[in-house]
Amino acid sequence: MNIAAFIAKRIAFNQQKSFSRFVIRLSISATVISVAIMIITLAFTSGFQQTISDKVFSFWGHIRIHNYEAARVSIAEETPILKTDSVAGLAKRYPEIVTIQAYATKNAILKTSESIEGVLFKGVEPGYDFKNIDQFLVRGRWVDFTDSAYSSEINLSAYTAAQLKLEVNDKALIYFVQPGGAAPRPRKLTVVGIYKTGIEEYDKMIAIGDIRLIQRLNNWRPDQVGGYEIFLKDYRQMERLSEDMLEHIPLDLKSSAIVEIYPNIFDWLALQNKTIVIVLIIMIIIATLNLVTCLLIMALERTKMVGTLKALGARNFVIQKIFLYHGGIITLAGLFFGNLLGLLVCLLQRRYGFISLPEEAYYISKAAVNIEWGQVALVNLFTFIICLLCLTIPTLIVRKMQPVKAMQFR
Repeated sequence: MNIAAFIAKRIAFNQQKSFSRFVIRLSISATVISVAIMIITLAFTSGFQQTISDKVFSFWGHIRIHNYEAARVSIAEETPILKTDSVAGLAKRYPEIVTIQAYATKNAILKTSESIEGVLFKGVEPGYDFKNIDQFLVRGRWVDFTDSAYSSEINLSAYTAAQLKLEVNDKALIYFVQPGGAAPRPRKLTVVGIYKTGIEEYDKMIAIGDIRLIQRLNNWRPDQVGGYEIFLKDYRQMERLSEDMLEHIPLDLKSSAIVEIYPNIFDWLALQNKTIVIVLIIMIIIATLNLVTCLLIMALERTKMVGTLKALGARNFVIQKIFLYHGGIITLAGLFFGNLLGLLVCLLQRRYGFISLPEEAYYISKAAVNIEWGQVALVNLFTFIICLLCLTIPTLIVRKMQPVKAMQFR
């Protein structure tokens, strides 16, 4: 029989009222709260980063290929490039690629009797895969490309539609800005759908339509486009692949990862990782301090027991193991109920979304949750290891106790 484990269990599950029993429960509760907060913090931060990243990727892909211009701003009208087999062939060269889609943009002004709004008209090709932005469609549908010339339909953001007081099926007069000071070219388009991303840079700027309209307005040939947007299976590969693609596209083209185009958003998301580290450190310190304090109190309260065991010939290591086993029971109980509480909160938030956020500040209206089981396992592992190492501190007191004095302790 393992005497140390037997005694530790008797102490841990003792039903008699005592101060140490209260302290043990307090220590378990502190561990539960610490572990739960760590799991919730990781799940909420991961969900937040993933949701915002997906929103940014949805409209421009993970990588953009466009004409190389040193002084060109990231989001602006493009210099036309020819469709090339080298860009289309990237999908065969890189299995990480999901889709490659052509696009073009043109500055325009939407006008109604109520107001005017400037937009960046993004033209996409027939057959464009809208599944990446389906989640943002609020009303109506996406642009239809059945017209043989070009589609006379347009998708507006909820912000732009509200400013112009437009609804689905309303007609909108749009003036396309022409270079060289030429008069704007008007077109009457039908609003067939309204979207909302929650990202101000998109909702206040982008309208979606047919790329063939831009080609006609710019006097481009059918094989000329503004650029390509590339969607990947794993966004974490975009910077590496963007750099690697430079060797396989014409010299006058440039590939840019989306993090280069929206550095402010991704720098902001990266700051969340520092917040995670700070929270994790604080919570682990709280959990370990509570555990150490609990065992110190228990060691002092059990001084007479320690003296009796020493008088009966028990070695210091055996007595130390009693407190180590006891600390292990407290830690495991805290981990179990902490995981239960943390995961329950995450699952409830994912289902009911009871924690809301100001969308204008955070780009999302409800806190997003992404449970990564690897992170949950690491939280449990590191908490257990650190607590186990800290448990050696109270056991040092046991080694210094003398049997005669310990048995006389009141």
